[in-house]
Amino acid sequence: MQSKLLLVTPPFTQLNTAYPATSYLKGFLEEKGVNVSHCDLSIELFTTIFTGDFLRAIFEEAELLGNHHFPEIAEMREQYISRVDTVIGFLQIQDIETAQEILKPDFLPVGHRLEKVNPDIQWEEGEIGIIDKAKHYGTLFVEEIGDFIQVNVDEFFAFTKYAEQIGSSASSFDQLDEFLQYQPTLIEDEMLNILEEKIQNESPDLVGFTIPFPGNVFAALRCAQFIKQFYSDIKVAFGGGYCNTELRSLEDPRIFEIVDFISLDDGEGPLLKMLEFIDGKAGVDDLERTYILEDEKVVYKNHLPNTIYHHQSLPAPNYQGLPFDKYVSFLDVVNPMHRMWTDKRWNKLTVSHGCYWRQCSFCDVSLDYIGNYQNTTADLLVDKIEKIMADTGITGFHFVDEAAPPSMLKQLSKALIERGVKITWWTNIRFEKTFSYELCELMAQAGCIAVTGGLEVASDRLLAKMKKGVDIAQVTRVTHNFSRNGVMVHAYLMYGFPTETQQETIDSLEVVRQLFEKDCIQSGFWHMFTTTVHSPIGKNPDAFGITVTGPEFEGFAQNDLWHEDPEGTDHPKYTKGLNDALHSYLNRTGFEKDLQEWFDFPITPTSHPKDLIESFLSGVEA
Repeated sequence: MQSKLLLVTPPFTQLNTAYPATSYLKGFLEEKGVNVSHCDLSIELFTTIFTGDFLRAIFEEAELLGNHHFPEIAEMREQYISRVDTVIGFLQIQDIETAQEILKPDFLPVGHRLEKVNPDIQWEEGEIGIIDKAKHYGTLFVEEIGDFIQVNVDEFFAFTKYAEQIGSSASSFDQLDEFLQYQPTLIEDEMLNILEEKIQNESPDLVGFTIPFPGNVFAALRCAQFIKQFYSDIKVAFGGGYCNTELRSLEDPRIFEIVDFISLDDGEGPLLKMLEFIDGKAGVDDLERTYILEDEKVVYKNHLPNTIYHHQSLPAPNYQGLPFDKYVSFLDVVNPMHRMWTDKRWNKLTVSHGCYWRQCSFCDVSLDYIGNYQNTTADLLVDKIEKIMADTGITGFHFVDEAAPPSMLKQLSKALIERGVKITWWTNIRFEKTFSYELCELMAQAGCIAVTGGLEVASDRLLAKMKKGVDIAQVTRVTHNFSRNGVMVHAYLMYGFPTETQQETIDSLEVVRQLFEKDCIQSGFWHMFTTTVHSPIGKNPDAFGITVTGPEFEGFAQNDLWHEDPEGTDHPKYTKGLNDALHSYLNRTGFEKDLQEWFDFPITPTSHPKDLIESFLSGVEA
């Protein structure tokens, strides 16, 4: 008899669209004859919590616990309870009639977020503007409830993560283990009720949890604990981005009290071997890239040669069985690029496995998901696109590459046009010179509406030190090529890179200001640099002028490193000024302000001329 597999995405990931890991695995495993089902526990739990009945239980629980934060919400509880089903229904469907209902005076309770809504937001004319405004107000309403839950009922509650604070940089298992000894919260109880129903319906022999981020770790552990307590015959496996990145040095055996297998890197081969092992068709030493507990010690089983499934030979992800009617569109930030992460439905698909560049010194280039580059053909990719559209009814695609290769994007665009496949799509790229005006034009004709890419620290010295393979002039021309073709550009921005001076931080901000002013980029986000153990910087900090100071590895997770930068400036103090300036530029204001006005301490003036970006565009077709 062949074992049955249930794949689970634990709370909380994106709520507007399905996280793709289980669909990738389902598509592959079904082709291999495996009986596999999958469950997005994230959206299932969210849509259970945000109902009138459950919200009433939330208010009762807060009273029982004696917690009275946000008393104005408690005072308006009946209005929140009576409105929540309408709001969630609207965020799922977004019809004009409900939008108009939501925007009526006194329909929504005015809590601590809605009372601060920006009255100057310029909404589009007609029904689109009405729906967007209602979506924004509805999102703030839901966030108010989330705030109430977080401070009164479940301190770990958050919309795109759960207990992230104890999953992040958990070099020791101690705190996770401690919280697992506590009674489940009201939210966790409901999560386990949903999980139990899935288990009873599917009767799996193995439950596999994909753990993309630190904010999924504790929920997955709580589910595993439940399975071992009440369904001890079921085996439990963990895998996904968090395991691949943070658990590569795992030593602590305590997690194996509730988990049987923890796999690394691509899950296809390891899962097949686990199922064969459970079925008695393979021995324990046949397991691939998988941690188990053996003689009370953590042992890494990796039978060589590994069974490798090339990206080109993998079937299309299978999204069938996921509740696409339940996903919600949030509009918390009106910026058109930022909203793409929380608004609309997107089928997620990979153009190529890994990164074709894989040289950036701050990136985890030693890990398989970046360092193992594999390509496919445009026709095979369009075949997958057509199958996914048929399965989901969704024509929007987010290609989730580390950096989509321009040669493949060219071939993909041609294939989409030639085959008459109409989709809208966006992806992550490197701002390399291959993205000519003609290629950007072709991509736009094929349905590309946006690209994201790393500008990082806009300093040529630091870009060279990062091995980005680009300079400011090149980034300017490439982003300009996209923008002239109506493709939105989002730039990932970094500050605090090793040896970065105040002058370079301020100069970087000036470059960003000019790029926005010239409409080369329309969106951006600042990240403060963090050293990671798998990056060239983390592996050789001396070469980058920094000293790693911790944290001490205590047997569990290992990724982010603390460091001292004796040559660099005091990076954290620039956070507020950089973000304030960026927020203003996002809204097409503040370009005339002196950079000093964004900071409450003296800064050095920028060394860049005011026409730096314009000079890079001179001679380029307007």
